[in-house]
Amino acid sequence: MTKSGQLWGGRFSEKPHETFAEFNDSFKFDRRLFAADVRASIAHANGLAAAGVLTASEVAEITAGLSALLDAASADAGYFDGSDAEDVHSFIEGKLIAAIGDAGRKVHTGRSRNDQVATAFRLWLREETDTISAFIRDLQSAIVELAGRYKDAVLPGYTHLQRAQPVMFAHWCLAYFEMLRRDRERLADTRKRINVMPLGSGALAGTGFAIERDAVAAELGFDGISANSLDAVSDRDFAVEFTSACSLIMVHLSRLAEDLILYCSTEFGFVTLSDAVSSGSSLMPQKKNPDALELLRGKAGRVFGHNISLLAMLKGLPLAYNKDMQEDKQAVFDTVDTVQISLRAATIVLENATVNEEKTLAAANNGYLNATELADYLVKKGVPFRTAHETVGRIVLFAIEQGKELDELTIEALREFLPEIDEDVFTALSIESTLAAKNTVGGTSPERVANALTAAKEYLKK
Repeated sequence: MTKSGQLWGGRFSEKPHETFAEFNDSFKFDRRLFAADVRASIAHANGLAAAGVLTASEVAEITAGLSALLDAASADAGYFDGSDAEDVHSFIEGKLIAAIGDAGRKVHTGRSRNDQVATAFRLWLREETDTISAFIRDLQSAIVELAGRYKDAVLPGYTHLQRAQPVMFAHWCLAYFEMLRRDRERLADTRKRINVMPLGSGALAGTGFAIERDAVAAELGFDGISANSLDAVSDRDFAVEFTSACSLIMVHLSRLAEDLILYCSTEFGFVTLSDAVSSGSSLMPQKKNPDALELLRGKAGRVFGHNISLLAMLKGLPLAYNKDMQEDKQAVFDTVDTVQISLRAATIVLENATVNEEKTLAAANNGYLNATELADYLVKKGVPFRTAHETVGRIVLFAIEQGKELDELTIEALREFLPEIDEDVFTALSIESTLAAKNTVGGTSPERVANALTAAKEYLKK
């Protein structure tokens, strides 16, 4: 080790300028890779031993020393404070050498910081990806619980933010369940490409030592090893994929938040949030604001930005490693932090939400949401759909002029438009019939929604 915790100072005769050192160093943020790098270093030492580069006693000494570092970091919250290390990797090596001497100087044999960093980063991100997936599952559970609590509630469905057709409230809930299901699938697919080990690629050309990379990968739980050393040390596709998958998670959380912000407003009055997830106004005593939801909506933008920043960082880089890639850490780290707290917050919000079933039902019964049912009724009477559509449009216009809903019109008034209309039209126009008619797979009939809710519960047991 050279002065200032550098791993590369032998060729240099001057110290780095203090501003350059501050600009160059990453220890203040990459220290969160500490445990992952220690694990990778132990596996690398075992690989060196299997290749005959290290003795069994040296590996035992290195392993004990690295394990002691893990224990020390766990026991001391200020373990990293005051270090002048350039990055977490030089910090670990410096601590190891100080603890065990020359054996610690051998641990970097056959390894570059390029493949070392990429390996630790992938190990760390693999675990965080699993944590995010678990948080998504928790949110899905909260959605299912909310849907079950209000399984008989009816809600007006919207297109263009205009009332369109009635749906079961549980159907609305399960729409977000499906979005989150896709999010988990995307994360699982992304994890496959995260879980490829670059260690053994060296700086760019591979290693000159006969390390069994497959054995090292198996020890670290990787699914496989990289096929090309140039690609391995310069690949950050997995980081882009991860932040892209997280961007879609945040899109879905933001849409959920937007729906609930509207539903919590006085104008809608469909949903009430408990005080635990709301805040007040510093000026207006009557206010109760859905701040948690607004933060969910707002934080989406920063995750989108990280995804774009990674793409912009990578787009012009020549092979192989370039220092630009140091910018990947903070983008991914903040993405992980933001998505995890957002998922946890969304879960708590749903656990603290109350639905006003009377208001949602009244809204679903008002505004001609059964107009499509009237058109379908006419089609079943043999009227061509386009004729039915046009006729119902004229009936709606008439009802608006009369200040009545469709089911409040008399049979005589309806027959003025089409004589095919019979008394059974009022059954067809009821909210119960309107919902029950949507009985195809994926529809909002009570039967289909109950089946979907059961399927969602089964999914969560896996």
